[in-house]
Amino acid sequence: MNVRAEGAGPPAHEVVYRRLREMVLFGELEPGQAVTIQGLVDELQAGMTPVREALRRLIAEGALAFRGNRRIVVPVLDAAAVDQLTVARVALEPQLARRAAQHCGAAEVALLRATDARLDRAIARGDVRGYLEENHRFHAELNALAQAPILTELVDGLWLRFGPSLRVVCGQFGTRNLPDRHKDLLEALAEADPDAAARAMEGDVVQGMTQIREGLI
Repeated sequence: MNVRAEGAGPPAHEVVYRRLREMVLFGELEPGQAVTIQGLVDELQAGMTPVREALRRLIAEGALAFRGNRRIVVPVLDAAAVDQLTVARVALEPQLARRAAQHCGAAEVALLRATDARLDRAIARGDVRGYLEENHRFHAELNALAQAPILTELVDGLWLRFGPSLRVVCGQFGTRNLPDRHKDLLEALAEADPDAAARAMEGDVVQGMTQIREGLI
């Protein structure tokens, strides 16, 4: 990845931020792993200033943590952190699903079904990165339908905090052991049933976070 190239598109600092964000979200950076400015400059072929800005933003979002001796690391989740993340997700994501059900038509359901089908194919072939990307895309597409940007921004921050740990769990147990309630959720959306959509999302969140807790603690 070379972010020095000129031309149309977002500025270099935004490109670096998005790439580093993906590295955290999809577990390219493991829990406990230290990152350095120079290491990221070399890996991303980026300038030092954009890398510093990306790190500053991700530390502010809780995706990275500043430790003593000027070390920046990917936080390691403990039981208390997983429990708090579960509480926060259960409070927010079912509400997004409820709102999405109120704005979701046939075309939107078809889009989500297509994403879920790609997720299923990734699971079947044991493609961990594909699973992580499609699972995140499914939830992001759903959240966009909710038309609730404040709630969505809060949820995006939560996903950054548990993404690296989800990758670890996938590595331990494989994709076939990762349950989800997407089919129940899709049926609720197709029926325009906000209550059923909220219940399905709560079940999906609790299942996923329980697996993370059992795999890491």
